[in-house]
Amino acid sequence: MKAILVMFDSLNRHMLPPYGGKDIHAPNFSRLAEQSVTFDNHWVGSMPCMPARRDLLTGRHHFLHRSWGPLEPFDDSMPAMLRENGVYSHLVSDHYHYWEAGGSTYHGQYTTWDNVRGQEGDPWKGVVAEQSIPEHVHRYEGYRGRLFRQDWINRQSMRTEDSHSQTKTFARGLEFIRTNHAEDNWLLQIEAFDPHEPFFAPQAYRDLYPHDYEGKPFDWPNYAQVQETRQEAEHCRYEYSALLSMCDASLGKVMDAMDEYGLWKDTLLIVTTDHGLLLGEHDWWGKSMMPFYNEIARTPLFLWDPRSGSRGARCGQLTQMIDLAPTILDFFGVAATKDMTGIPLTDALRAEAEGRRSREAVMFGIHGAHVNCTDGRYVYMRAPVRADNSPLYNYTLMPAHMASLFSVEELSGMELSEPWTFTKGLRTLRIKADSFVPAHRMGTLLYDLDTDPMQSQTLNDEAAEERMKLLLVKLMEASAAPQEQYERLGLDKEPPRTQPYASSGE
Repeated sequence: MKAILVMFDSLNRHMLPPYGGKDIHAPNFSRLAEQSVTFDNHWVGSMPCMPARRDLLTGRHHFLHRSWGPLEPFDDSMPAMLRENGVYSHLVSDHYHYWEAGGSTYHGQYTTWDNVRGQEGDPWKGVVAEQSIPEHVHRYEGYRGRLFRQDWINRQSMRTEDSHSQTKTFARGLEFIRTNHAEDNWLLQIEAFDPHEPFFAPQAYRDLYPHDYEGKPFDWPNYAQVQETRQEAEHCRYEYSALLSMCDASLGKVMDAMDEYGLWKDTLLIVTTDHGLLLGEHDWWGKSMMPFYNEIARTPLFLWDPRSGSRGARCGQLTQMIDLAPTILDFFGVAATKDMTGIPLTDALRAEAEGRRSREAVMFGIHGAHVNCTDGRYVYMRAPVRADNSPLYNYTLMPAHMASLFSVEELSGMELSEPWTFTKGLRTLRIKADSFVPAHRMGTLLYDLDTDPMQSQTLNDEAAEERMKLLLVKLMEASAAPQEQYERLGLDKEPPRTQPYASSGE
């Protein structure tokens, strides 16, 4: 048995043809839907990039306990568990956050790994001279300005499609398939940073979206409310569309290889993403800084399982990133650990066939902002009740942020906490945290997707909110949430029970 996991970053579900997208050239995603099961109710968990990958590897949420950071010593790791059971795993990726401080323990979980350089602000090519940087690159100062500068430098080494980091990533994944297609017991994870910003695609894909534009170069929006002109905003969306079409072409190459080597008969295929991205919807660009609207939180998922042979089907069960580790482990006959709260996707498919729900609701969020949940109909975004967003702590034995270690000042007040249910008896550091995310200042939000699928108007329904609060507390308890998270959100840990209610889901 073999498995291939294709991961994109910031792949927008609603733009893909199998999910109703009408303006994107993506024939291979349509081809994939014909060959697999399309999941209609798949949601993010821990946000954003590396927190999502910790969910992927460990099969449980972590955003209530810490922010972006490495795998912890006590984490159950799916690829490491496979290796212990005789299954080879290989990661190939141009997602450069794997090689920063906050992602430094992930790639080593795989038997072998291969990284491709050059995405976004990856500190790759060295150019000292400032005069060689064009004026339009100097749009921002500080950290973001450094990313813009480095990205422009990196692009000079990716002037052709063959030299583009996405092309190289998939080429190396295909090389693994060619070398090992006749072998057994392996997992290949091909992980592309695209279509994450900047939306840098070869001209052939940009030509798929002809439009008149004479403004400044704009393929990298800030994570902020839209300030650009309508023409600029439309141009940026076309740039994203071009990069998405390039991702579609890369996906097609993987499917071609499965055709060529007859892998459909014994190879699990999963195609998904970590989250979506706002491209002007709700008057916002990006992610993380705003509430997690559906464009961000509801993501695509496709599954081909040769054991069932189900293709061209759809599944409306609630699923999440935490379900992928149990799914892959189950495929190779390896039992999930007791600390994994995800469930195999086969359970969701079985529930769909039997006309029942595999779970009541799912929870998602980013450390220190809204804690969100959905039952498939309502989306509830619970905000903190205090202006200072306290109390909030990081619990970790690996004190690193995205690209740096925790500062001496941050660590000066650290304490040891009691063990959590999932830390294998280990006490962790308890470090006071501040959230950089301003979204929670918009207050608690409730949406009814049945009557308002675009989430254009918050719902004022006390009964519905009370029901969602009950579900949220239940989900937090299942993730062993710290007591101060209930205090921060103004929730009772054991609220009075009410009668269950029916939800339409999808």
